[in-house]
Amino acid sequence: MKALIIYKSKTGFTKWYAEFIAKEVDGNLMDFKEVTAEIMSGYDVVVYGGGLYAGMINGYKKAKEMFEKSSANRFILFATGGTPNEATKEIEEVWKNNLSAEELQAIPHFYMQGGICYEKMSFSNRTIMKMMSKVLDKKKDKDSTEEGFAQAIKSSYDITSSEYAKPLIKCLLEGIQHRH
Repeated sequence: MKALIIYKSKTGFTKWYAEFIAKEVDGNLMDFKEVTAEIMSGYDVVVYGGGLYAGMINGYKKAKEMFEKSSANRFILFATGGTPNEATKEIEEVWKNNLSAEELQAIPHFYMQGGICYEKMSFSNRTIMKMMSKVLDKKKDKDSTEEGFAQAIKSSYDITSSEYAKPLIKCLLEGIQHRH
């Protein structure tokens, strides 16, 4: 089985996970900017990873459209963000906002906590994050999730771990074993 691991990364967290996954499953790694449906067609499985921006998976819709035009057999999705993996309720909302009910059933999808890197963010993204931070600081009666988020977005941090990629790697490797 040939696997293509594609990433769209603005601050490096998604790229880090994509590189790790590609190495672990002996797959080919490509930046989303370089990928076409024709390139995808040369693979059995396409793994797409994008960072979360305002709750949306960066590049997912375009990647999915490209996959549908290709002859690749399987599509696997992963998203990275600053939200800790333990925040399952928030992560479920992300999936519901990005995937249709049909896609939720048909597309294996995985979340991997990454972090925030203000140094690599665009000016507009930095501005949005600072505004969110100020709004949360002023809010009275924050619940524990909001309080944690308010503290988390004050400065850059990295909470990546290869552990969070293992469920996706297992899914890929089981797919390989089922073909033999």
